Amino acid sequence: MSEQYSEMIEERILKILSSMSLEEKIAQLMAVSVDSLLDDHNRFSREKAVKTIGRGIGQIARVAGSRRRLSPSEVVSIINEIQSFLIKETRMRIPAIVHEECLAGLMGRGATSFPHPIGLASTWDPDLVERVASAIRREALAVGARQCLSPVLDLSIDPRWGRVEEIFGEDPYLASVIGLSYIKGLHSEDLSRGVLATPKHFVAHSMSEGGRNIAPVNIGFRMLREVFMAPFEVAVKIGGALSLMAAYHDIDGVPCHSNRELLTDILRGEWGFRGFVVSDYGGVRMLMTLHKVAKDCVEAASEALKAGVDIELPDPECFSELVEAVRRGLVSEDLIDEAVRRVLRVKILLGLFENPFVDERNLKILRDESHIDLAREAARASIVLLKNDNVLPIPNWVRKIAVIGPNADNPLALFGDYSPQIHIKALDQKIVTVLQALRSREKNRLKIMYSPGCRDVRCETSDMFSEAVRIADDSDMTILVLGEVSGLFEEGLSGEGSDRARISLPGLQEELALEICDRALTTIVLFNGRPLDLKKISERCGSILEAWYPGEEGANALTEILFGEHDPGGRLPISFPKDISQIPVYYYRRETSKKDYVDLDSNPLYPFGHGLSYTRFEYENLTINPSSLRPGDDVEISFEVINIGERSGHEVAQVYIKDLFASVSRPSKELKGFAKIFLRPGEKAKVFIKINTHQLAFYNRSMRLVLEPGTFEVFIGRSSEDIRLKGSFELIEGSLVNMRRRYISETRVVYL
Repeated sequence: MSEQYSEMIEERILKILSSMSLEEKIAQLMAVSVDSLLDDHNRFSREKAVKTIGRGIGQIARVAGSRRRLSPSEVVSIINEIQSFLIKETRMRIPAIVHEECLAGLMGRGATSFPHPIGLASTWDPDLVERVASAIRREALAVGARQCLSPVLDLSIDPRWGRVEEIFGEDPYLASVIGLSYIKGLHSEDLSRGVLATPKHFVAHSMSEGGRNIAPVNIGFRMLREVFMAPFEVAVKIGGALSLMAAYHDIDGVPCHSNRELLTDILRGEWGFRGFVVSDYGGVRMLMTLHKVAKDCVEAASEALKAGVDIELPDPECFSELVEAVRRGLVSEDLIDEAVRRVLRVKILLGLFENPFVDERNLKILRDESHIDLAREAARASIVLLKNDNVLPIPNWVRKIAVIGPNADNPLALFGDYSPQIHIKALDQKIVTVLQALRSREKNRLKIMYSPGCRDVRCETSDMFSEAVRIADDSDMTILVLGEVSGLFEEGLSGEGSDRARISLPGLQEELALEICDRALTTIVLFNGRPLDLKKISERCGSILEAWYPGEEGANALTEILFGEHDPGGRLPISFPKDISQIPVYYYRRETSKKDYVDLDSNPLYPFGHGLSYTRFEYENLTINPSSLRPGDDVEISFEVINIGERSGHEVAQVYIKDLFASVSRPSKELKGFAKIFLRPGEKAKVFIKINTHQLAFYNRSMRLVLEPGTFEVFIGRSSEDIRLKGSFELIEGSLVNMRRRYISETRVVYL
């Protein structure tokens, strides 16, 4: 943004602000949900909604995906009425921002459903993720949503936490890269034609005690800075994020919604954030009801505003009391003005003053054919082949396939918690299940037989096992479709508020799998939202495919991979433990965390970055240039990857760095670059990864960001554990790092 344009915006904001009453200012900092404006007969009261929001409220919460299942045309009509009322019948004539959930697509009826975020991270494909986010932007704009409450930039190292499915994995670098692509796709090159991204939950929401949602977080400030804040810092400084959502929990006793150090000193003071912070739903009230740091709503609103929360979502529960807070002297009107400035600035950048209305003709973009094709492409790229003992792809000699499992014919097994199919229970279009996708292949003498094996995914009894075993015995091959189902607040086995003390397959699913695997050539397909304990079935079953929650085209994509029409190109963005007792098993643990137990080692079953292909790859010719660096220099790491197999396939080449000696103990290794490449048999590619020394900086004992001289080892491999090439370079000087020059490595691939 040019300096002249920025000055024009500030002048415009000042002019608007100087004309507003205190009540009108505070109205800009509140939100209202359509769900809260229903009459007693459970019907939407349009007049009430328009007039309530028309009092000047600055946000509209969840109109597009209302739990009342509004159709897209109803959404457009209501939004246009609200904007018309605001512009024509209120004194200040300020339009509203409509926001919506967009984790795996616009969370509203008629929208395209893509893989849930853990699946998008499994693609290790930033360009693909940006295209997915661009499609989500187009569909959000079509219904009038101008702010998306995504992406989730939390990092999970505890698979008990129910929201693992919403995140981009365990690693700060991978989450930064994928998150940045997501933000770029939502914003577009011109925010006035884009949708405002809202990274969340700031910060370390996933590091809760016991893996329980909203529980306290107790970690060192160094880990908070270097790991959990890293994706948010990239989102703000590189991605230009102009909205952030605060987290529910407390950190060392200080709730994030009242943590000025986080929301003002670091976010705005250090990082230069110029947007607004929104509360998580009900997060301001929780300062009073759960955290007990405020006696009433007046104090809760005051504490949140002083900390740096600008807007309360989804309803004006406490911010409506800010007039009283000013009268009591708990907050100053200057502080109100500053929050309003942030909101008005973003509204101007979104072009809302010039274009507040929605054109219903644009609704034709919903479920556009290109979006559905993209959903299938993303689903294919998200599926990870964990194990394969020459079982897949399905051999040509197979004539009879037994399809077994509670998720085989369950359309809801394809969707995560923030999909409309789960969140607002909207199944408006026919969803192809795995069984249906396989039955569509019943030709050329291929026969599909089916038994669910369990009554539902909780699999509480074994009374259907015998029929499943019978058809498995009568088949050439068995495809066993297992896992979880997503849902909110204990409605499902994963998802927000659906935390699990154990991460084994639910109920008797493991017993079913072991009985089948002992009798037949078997492939396990998993739909789930977190890493599961797969040790026993991994030892006994021939192949395992991790499909996560792949979205509406997931079953079709899976079938194409099963039959070898596409290579499984996904890689794990999170480690799988052998047993729940091992956690955490994240790959960048320090060496002191890797001591074995008396009865079990400390290694994961499937490590971060793991994923098999239908072909084989070799790595060679590692070059590191230069071998000696000074602060601010770049080091270019290059190597060659060759497809030595007989099939075309995807490879994700990963670059890890280890600081051998430092003034504080450092991670065992850290991902600093990767490249996803596609190679035909015999084809070779040369990969170049350029890393700036600023990416190696860390916080020393005085919590100052520094570079220290020393040796850095370089590891090139197929996963964090499958290392194929090693080298090193020297940093011959140290320095303080007042401002990082680079966060993301430059990647280039040359096909030879």
